[in-house]
Amino acid sequence: METETPRWFTSSYSDNGGACVSVAINLAASRGTVPVRDSKNTDGPILNFAAAAFAAFVNGVKGNTSGTAA
Repeated sequence: METETPRWFTSSYSDNGGACVSVAINLAASRGTVPVRDSKNTDGPILNFAAAAFAAFVNGVKGNTSGTAA
């Protein structure tokens, strides 16, 4: 059985002094999860979010153009 490994990426918008997260969206289809980690601590903990929940979060963030919390 082949195990797919996370392919981590950090947004190109993350040039803000290091307060970033890395995500591995390549696992959304095969596992139904999106792993998220601190980009400064790659050996640290990983949070796994349901793909649908992560998609809803991203869509919510994209919809908030005011720069403040919704």
